[in-house]
Amino acid sequence: MTAHAEQKRGGRFGAVIGSALAAMLCVVAAVAASTPARSQGESGARYTGVASCAGSTCHGRMEGDGIVVRQDELMKWQEPSTPGGAHSRAWAVLTGSRSRFIARNLGIGDPATAPMCLGCHATAGALGTRGAARGTVPLEDGVGCESCHGPAGGWIASHYAGVGTNADPDAEMRAKHLSNLRAGLVRLEDPVVRAGVCVDCHFGSAADGQFVTHRIMAAGHPRLSFELDLFSSLQAHHQEDADYGWRKFGTASGRTDHVQMWAVGQATAIERSLTLFQSRRGTEGIFPEFFFLDCHSCHRRIYDQAQAVRTGVDNPGRPIPEGMPPYNDENLIMLSAAARMASPALADQLAARTAAFHKAMATDRASAVQAAAQLSQTVAALKAAFASRGFSGADAFAMVDAIAARAVNARFTDYAGSQQAVMGVDTLLGAMVSSGRVTIGAAAGIRVDIERAYAAVKDPNSYKPAEFQTALGSAVRAIGALR
Repeated sequence: MTAHAEQKRGGRFGAVIGSALAAMLCVVAAVAASTPARSQGESGARYTGVASCAGSTCHGRMEGDGIVVRQDELMKWQEPSTPGGAHSRAWAVLTGSRSRFIARNLGIGDPATAPMCLGCHATAGALGTRGAARGTVPLEDGVGCESCHGPAGGWIASHYAGVGTNADPDAEMRAKHLSNLRAGLVRLEDPVVRAGVCVDCHFGSAADGQFVTHRIMAAGHPRLSFELDLFSSLQAHHQEDADYGWRKFGTASGRTDHVQMWAVGQATAIERSLTLFQSRRGTEGIFPEFFFLDCHSCHRRIYDQAQAVRTGVDNPGRPIPEGMPPYNDENLIMLSAAARMASPALADQLAARTAAFHKAMATDRASAVQAAAQLSQTVAALKAAFASRGFSGADAFAMVDAIAARAVNARFTDYAGSQQAVMGVDTLLGAMVSSGRVTIGAAAGIRVDIERAYAAVKDPNSYKPAEFQTALGSAVRAIGALR
């Protein structure tokens, strides 16, 4: 596991999504010990199931003592009651009482077999979706290896074949990885590719069973919250060493750029949100799809008394009338903080089009869809700009400053945006450790301040914007002192 992932595990990630994980991911899914299952993926590649990765010469060791890779990846994938084992428990949680409660409210029958649930709680090879033959991969696999790495039928033989006697084994390892990519292995080391895979379930897609609507949340499903680099670090079952660098990047020093991963993730999340908003997913019956709106602009206590009590806080980034629920702009706020580093011109365009989109939301759906399309163009351009450049340790410091800048900090008036802000600072601190700009010991001291900021967003019902801004500011000043 990388130092970055260790830092993530040491932070207060549980304060942000711990309650949701405890409720939704509370049972360990067993790995099938039967003969590898077979099914056809969308490109003709076969899904082979988790069991095909489970050999002791592959990823099924009890200790991470492999020469090239750890080889205990399956055990890490199954870690009980930890974020690192969440994918393995994804289907098993559908058999629990909370899932049955949600299913009763929605009238969908058994959640363990309901298409509405299986789109994200099981592997495609078990579903009959995206061209896969239903039932040929065990549902018990949960979100198995191939959910992220792609159906393995086309590349698994080459994947486990090992390297030969080439005079340059590093070059051979790189060549084999490139060959596997051509055969269908998903290039998750690419931030754009990884973000596209992750947001399908962690944010939503147009596919069946991959969109958590307001009705589903009202039935009892937790609100979705996602940050690409933080979640990736918590799910990292590998180590980024010289072998990893050669395979993935063609150089022994190749490593994940965590600042880039964070920035691309923010852009991808809002890009997906705006795309879904423009589609049929943007409405349900005569109502807008409330998933896209800021939950806590409506979910506040209602007072009926002579002396009026205002529960909202003015947000300079949302030029909308009082009492109108705003679009959930948590990722837009983070994107505005990152945009200046990638392209000042695009940052100005993002600010203008964000304001225009919020204003259009107060007009009518046609105007909002048109403004969303224009905003999407800017977001896509920013994503491309992030993906095409590297970020240094100094950039991480600058990004933290941008998140805490007055123009951005004033927009942390709602729980969701503030939650993204503290996750962002947490990610960027981890990037500073990975790049050697901050020692693990110094980061541990700063985490006292970060934990205070996490505590301020632990309970959405007791969120107080002023207290959060103070806590985040303290964390940022502590990081700045190490510049």
